[in-house]
Amino acid sequence: MAVPAAPRIDDELAGFLRSAVSIIAATRNAEHRPALVRAQGCRVDPGGRRLAVLVVACQADELIEDIRDNRRVAVVFTRPSTHRSVQIKGEDAQVAPVGDDDRALAAAYRDAMVAELALIGVPEARVRALLAAVGELVAITFSPSSAFVQTPGPDAGRALEMAP
Repeated sequence: MAVPAAPRIDDELAGFLRSAVSIIAATRNAEHRPALVRAQGCRVDPGGRRLAVLVVACQADELIEDIRDNRRVAVVFTRPSTHRSVQIKGEDAQVAPVGDDDRALAAAYRDAMVAELALIGVPEARVRALLAAVGELVAITFSPSSAFVQTPGPDAGRALEMAP
C-alpha cells in the first residue's frame, strides 16, 4: 500500500508565509512544557511539501532540543496590519544549517517587517531591535501535517484545506 503524499502548501499560502508576517515557532517537551521563539523568515520548498523557518540558535535552545527529541513543531504566521493568521503543524521537524541564501532571506525579511510594522506605527529602531540576528541562524525544516486558520473571528481554528 502506497503512503499518501504530505499535504502541499499552495502558491497563495506560500506567498503569505514568505511575506512580512510575524512568525512564532513552538514546540513542547516530554512533560508538555512549551518552548517558543520568534523566527526570522520562512522558505517554502518548490512543490510546497516542505518549509523552513529561520531562527537564531542561541534564542532557541529549548525549541531545538524539543525538535531533536520529538520532531513536532507548530508555527504561527500573522500579518500585523490585518491580523490574518495561519498555524501550520509538522511532525517530522529537523534542525538544519543555513546557507548564504537563507541569511539573505532573513535580512530581506527584517527589512520587510520594518515596512509592515510602520503601517501600524512601530518605529524602525524597535523592529530592528526585536529582529536583530544576534547569533547563528539555523533552519527548522518540516513537512506540513496540518494547517489552521487562526485569524481572530468565527473561522479561528478551522482546518485549512491543503492541496494533495
